[in-house]
Amino acid sequence: MSQVSVQSAAAHTRDHRSVLANAEKRLLIGIARRLPAQINSDHLSALGLGAIVATGVSFALMAVTPWAAFGVVLALVANWFGDSLDGTLARVRGHQRPRYGYYVDHVIDIAGTAALMIGLACSTLITPLLALGLLCAYLLVCAESYLGTHAAGVFRMSFLGFGPTELRIVFIIGALKAAVTPVVQVPFIGAMRLFDVGGLVALAGLTTAFVVSAITTTRALYRAEPIPVLADDERAA
Repeated sequence: MSQVSVQSAAAHTRDHRSVLANAEKRLLIGIARRLPAQINSDHLSALGLGAIVATGVSFALMAVTPWAAFGVVLALVANWFGDSLDGTLARVRGHQRPRYGYYVDHVIDIAGTAALMIGLACSTLITPLLALGLLCAYLLVCAESYLGTHAAGVFRMSFLGFGPTELRIVFIIGALKAAVTPVVQVPFIGAMRLFDVGGLVALAGLTTAFVVSAITTTRALYRAEPIPVLADDERAA
């Protein structure tokens, strides 16, 4: 990425409108103000990455024992703490590093989600091909979001009230339910694996988010940069 591109990506506005966004923001600021000075945002970022990898491992272990669901819960809570708090801590302490933070945060998100989906695919809770489809759809949404941030200066962190925290809660509920029984009854269809049902819903949601966001951003950019209308003398030339 060029220097100009990096600066554009770093100087963006965060658009976070999830259901829990306001309450979560107040909680994170309160926690950040009480953290020991020895803990910095890099420590929290590393915790977030390690915890999401542990989530994937815990999901994979559910193929062996349902008790691994508690590992999923603990790992996702640790991931929320590290991933959600690192940026807040930097802002509270005035230690922002916009380019570094933007890059590292999103590299961790991509690598962590890949680890999560690999673990889920190994768990026997979901059809592996569907887990791969979810990962592909997520990467499409990420790519569009990062391009939109660079081109339009707005980084959208949620869609239809769902953001990272809400998705973690859904995963926690799903893991605990699957530990009891991984199968649910779907009207007009019959028995299906819970994570297959959730995966299909998530795939539809991610695809919709990609299409809607791409169209919205394209229209906004087109209005901001319409095709130039040449004057008569310029046409003649």
